[in-house]
Amino acid sequence: AIEPLVALEIGTSKIVAVVGEMRSDGHIMITGVGEYRSVGVRKGEIVDFDNALVCVRSAIQMAEESAQVEVHEVHLAVSGGHIQSLTNRGTVPVIDPAGEITAKDVAQVMDVARAINLPSDREILHSICQHFYIDDQEPVIRPEGMEGARLAVDMLVLHGIRARLHNPVRVARSVPLDVADVVFSGLCSGLGMLTPEQKESGVLVIDIGGGTTDYVAYGESKLAAAGVLSIGGDHVTNDIAVAFGISMQQAERLKRESGSATIDIPNRMRQISIPPEVGFQGRTVAMGTLNTVMNARMEELLTMVRSRLRREDLQQFGAGVVLTGGGAYMKSVCALGGRIFRLPCSVGKVRGVSGLAAATSGPEYATTIGLVRYG
Repeated sequence: AIEPLVALEIGTSKIVAVVGEMRSDGHIMITGVGEYRSVGVRKGEIVDFDNALVCVRSAIQMAEESAQVEVHEVHLAVSGGHIQSLTNRGTVPVIDPAGEITAKDVAQVMDVARAINLPSDREILHSICQHFYIDDQEPVIRPEGMEGARLAVDMLVLHGIRARLHNPVRVARSVPLDVADVVFSGLCSGLGMLTPEQKESGVLVIDIGGGTTDYVAYGESKLAAAGVLSIGGDHVTNDIAVAFGISMQQAERLKRESGSATIDIPNRMRQISIPPEVGFQGRTVAMGTLNTVMNARMEELLTMVRSRLRREDLQQFGAGVVLTGGGAYMKSVCALGGRIFRLPCSVGKVRGVSGLAAATSGPEYATTIGLVRYG
């Protein structure tokens, strides 16, 4: 029997385990899903090992029951504000006296571009080829067989703090599970949703989770930029709780049921009543005030992503901005994104999936489905 692929995401608000099989036509058949509320995870990172372990175990157990398989190995998605990216250029002289570029030159220049000096506490997560250059001319896609004196390549290197990358791996191993691979969750989101056409014309994916926001940008089918902010949907909930003196549970409910990322002018005077709770008095809140609080935080978040990208990159996103993660459910978040990036903005849909597809087609499953595809 073919070993099923299991994708595990230890998120701030929930832990998701997805069991899938890759079919010969490239479709992914989802055979099981396990989901458990996270405890012990903050801003995408493990802060309480034992609690996180119990939650991961529960999610895996649910996935096993739903897929009727035993899970021994997982692919793990990681995020966290410590994950950064940089572009490094490597250059080598072409070996062949006649100047023909061979596979050996290509392998060598890639090694040179990957060899970056990072602080000792950091580790490379991914190194991804962007473009090759021959004699500093226009970029080429496949230099092999072409002629030149010098070959260069730009490598996008994603790196993170070693200990923080290893903590989720330690949790998984304590389940006990083997970890086949560790992958940046933003990369997975892109794989879960984007079509080759979107990558070709340039697209920005923003994955708004509970405690982190991952972003990846593609241009001309290559990964152009990637990063993480330690802000997510939980910060909006927290802002609401603080602004109105209500519990986090009520703030979350208010955000989901009546909230919006933009201010709904016609309904701004409408009053929403919040029932009293132990330790909290009941009160009424004007819709306009609630949406002002939410808009301030979401605008800050999206503006931070925009400022991380180089100005000239923004013009290159022909396919616009795709939002995913649980935060993509927020009302009017696409309208706000469109205004901030001045680009068409839509909520991503997981593609090429069958099986338990209805259950996993929402934007919050983009990461785990993409991770199955990666595996």
